[in-house]
Amino acid sequence: MLFTYRIPEGMTVRVGQRVSVPWQRIYRLGYVISLSETSPYQPTRKPKSAQGELFADSVDDLRVKAITAVDDELPYFSESIIRLLRWLADYYSVGFTLALRSALPAAVRSNGAKDREIYMVTPLNPLPPKLPPLTARQRHLYEEIVRIDGGRLTQVCEELSTTPQTLKKLAAAGYIRCERTVVARSPLKGRFIQSAVMPQLTAGQQRALDEILVADKPCLLFGVTGSGKTEVYMRAIAKTLEEGRDAIVLVPEISLTPQTVSRFAARFGKTVAVLHSALSDGERHDEWHRIRRGEARVVVGPRSAVFAPVQRLGLMIVDEEHDSGYKQDESPRYSARDVAVVRATMEKARCILGSATPSLESWRNAMELGKYCLVRMPERVGGSVLPTVTVLDMQQAAHDGRGVPIFSAPLIDAMRNRLERGEQIILFLNRRGYAPTYQCNHCQTAVMCEKCSAKMTYHVKDDTLRCHLCGAWMRPPTRCPSCGSPDFNRFGFGTQRVETALHAILPTARIIRMDADSTSRRHSHDELLAAFRAKEADILLGTQMIAKGLDFPNVTLVGILAADRSLDMTYDFRAAERTFQLIAQVSGRAGRGTLPGEVYVQTFQPDHPAIRLAAACDYEAFARETLQQRQDEEMPPFKKLACVTFIGSDAGQVASAAEAAAKRFSACRGLMVMPAMPAPLEKKETLWRWQILLRADSAKGIAAACDHVLPKQQRVTDKLRILVDIDAVFLA
Repeated sequence: MLFTYRIPEGMTVRVGQRVSVPWQRIYRLGYVISLSETSPYQPTRKPKSAQGELFADSVDDLRVKAITAVDDELPYFSESIIRLLRWLADYYSVGFTLALRSALPAAVRSNGAKDREIYMVTPLNPLPPKLPPLTARQRHLYEEIVRIDGGRLTQVCEELSTTPQTLKKLAAAGYIRCERTVVARSPLKGRFIQSAVMPQLTAGQQRALDEILVADKPCLLFGVTGSGKTEVYMRAIAKTLEEGRDAIVLVPEISLTPQTVSRFAARFGKTVAVLHSALSDGERHDEWHRIRRGEARVVVGPRSAVFAPVQRLGLMIVDEEHDSGYKQDESPRYSARDVAVVRATMEKARCILGSATPSLESWRNAMELGKYCLVRMPERVGGSVLPTVTVLDMQQAAHDGRGVPIFSAPLIDAMRNRLERGEQIILFLNRRGYAPTYQCNHCQTAVMCEKCSAKMTYHVKDDTLRCHLCGAWMRPPTRCPSCGSPDFNRFGFGTQRVETALHAILPTARIIRMDADSTSRRHSHDELLAAFRAKEADILLGTQMIAKGLDFPNVTLVGILAADRSLDMTYDFRAAERTFQLIAQVSGRAGRGTLPGEVYVQTFQPDHPAIRLAAACDYEAFARETLQQRQDEEMPPFKKLACVTFIGSDAGQVASAAEAAAKRFSACRGLMVMPAMPAPLEKKETLWRWQILLRADSAKGIAAACDHVLPKQQRVTDKLRILVDIDAVFLA
């Protein structure tokens, strides 16, 4: 909440600083978000008052107390960031406190992580005059310290076979310094860094860069996979740094794009900072403060990095701008892509949205509304061509009556051919585990999670059934809980089952599997991809984490298994768009070197427009067809969409609250209201869920209606939680 404090005589306070203030009987840290000549509680022009953010719920004493001290002279928030957060709070219908929290990492906000201090040994060379003489052994030790140029105390002791006490005697004699030094924790330590070779720009890359540098509005960089968009990003960053300004590069998920991070680190060195949730608290603390102090000028990270405290923002890049990972899945449910555009506009910075398969919102902004510049890159770097794509009808593959195979015969033949030629293969299946359904053969009942309305997935490695939503697990039942039959079957297939099948079909193939189960250890993504890059494996099998951001010149074959899986999500009006994007992105991993690429797409719906047009690499035809359909149905991007979800432990109470709210929403002018109904995922982690879908011409209209029907302070109670998601992406 926001509170007003008085600035004591002689103290200087700036917007964005962190300050210490009295709070009831203790002192707390707060953030100054505005300065005023007057106070609502003390009608006088002097002294000035500061409005601070305390992340607290209430206060009994409304007297204007004085700030105790300024915690740090350097502000934590710039005035432009505060303006951005006010916009975010209004647009997404949340309180300003929540918006402020989203911009400040917990490791910084909690003040739990501190600067890391270690003892460093530094030799004095040349030596000052009139030092006491050394013994022969001490003289030899000093010369060795000079040779290795000192270092961490523990490392010097280990390397030179000495003790801290001996080194401290040398320090007391004046020959070395042994003192505590702040050393930043680097998240890039241990990460594979590619060589910093700066290639010659192709004509297409140079043309795109020139258009971006002179544009007066955000640019949608529409480049086919392999067209060299990353190099254009880096040249734009270099130009921005030359101008004395900083850059932020957003990627969908940091663990999915280690090659991208490595390329930026190799090109821009220590000026690069990495921000993401997988960092330790200490690493995140150090990186965030390096950015705040201006020591890091290029920030790379996923959606939360859009709030990075760079001092002079000159360039905002959103790579793979279509990716749903840019949508925050907890309140405030912001889209980092949209926030990036707004921040760049507010700070008069360049903005690049890059994708081979842009979101339909961005495409319409560029093609129809003129809000964005459209910059095309239609050709691959190095003269390579897009891979040939073959669509395989799996209904025909199952005509022999033995069920649907995991691999079609043409894909098996193609894999054997590549292995004989020493080329590499990528297989994509967006489903982990062994089998997604564990079902009774007698009554056809599937084993469900007790906490969620979701099927349990069978994992063969530890012989368990697991819920991929809440993490619950159990041993497979010996008898059906419905009919008592002991006869079960495992239907469908996940990456574990595909790996088992590959070993049976291609016994000599070396296989790397990348999914959430095989990459839980830190840096495991980098290690697995480095092994594949070094040709230590023939086949890379994985889920969506291998769909983008990877460049392996020796990969000439990509197999997409169950390509139409996402089309089965009938509740999701974006299902076709997601399917097209996924097929196009995964296909783009093939043929990126001098060897031609080939893609096999296995599907039960070969004639679906998303699959047919993705196979033809015809994004523009898909966009025209889908946009017309969306316009006819009055869906985004032609209308703004919000999803209001009611969550609680009492199913009847949740349903009643949702139905009552839907009636109140129906009375709001200019609002299209869908009837309240159970969410597609009706129960999650023992909590019941109902939804209302709202549509209007503007997000402002939806936010106003939500504030009227569902006041912010009433959205969380002991028995019910109400979530408002403006520009909803996930409707489950």
